[in-house]
Amino acid sequence: MGYHDTYKNWQDNPEAYWLEQSKAIDWVQAPTQAMFDKGNDLYEWFADAKVNGCYNAVDRHVKNGRADQVAIIHDSPITGTQTKITFAELQTRVASVAGALKANGVTKGDRVIIYMPMVPEALEAMLACARIGAVHSVVFGGFAANELAVRINDCTPKAILAAS
Repeated sequence: MGYHDTYKNWQDNPEAYWLEQSKAIDWVQAPTQAMFDKGNDLYEWFADAKVNGCYNAVDRHVKNGRADQVAIIHDSPITGTQTKITFAELQTRVASVAGALKANGVTKGDRVIIYMPMVPEALEAMLACARIGAVHSVVFGGFAANELAVRINDCTPKAILAAS
């Protein structure tokens, strides 16, 4: 099916189109409706569904035979090195961070600040939060101390993950 056919399918029946597209990911609870009209020009996608972003980004690839495939390639312009992490390695690393967060009392709905440079560990921290249902806020590492404090105080995090 080409672009024009796909576009026409979406135009003809957007609800059916997006429900069909939703089958491309794994759901904890699959949606029965794509778009919910909340009124006042507010809409919500897949409001009756539940999904775990970490499972879809990592675990299902390991489960489906892609464990040894590279999931992340990190090119460091600072060190001039390249790091490759497979889905299996990523799964282990994310599970470790998620376990550490849980051991420190972080649970579903808690807020976590991630204060790291653009390194694989930052992505692992984000995925770990998604795995346990914690909300993460990534804070840019270039903020001055006062601006960083404002963001931390505003977030009232249960944990802060930072590079050492």
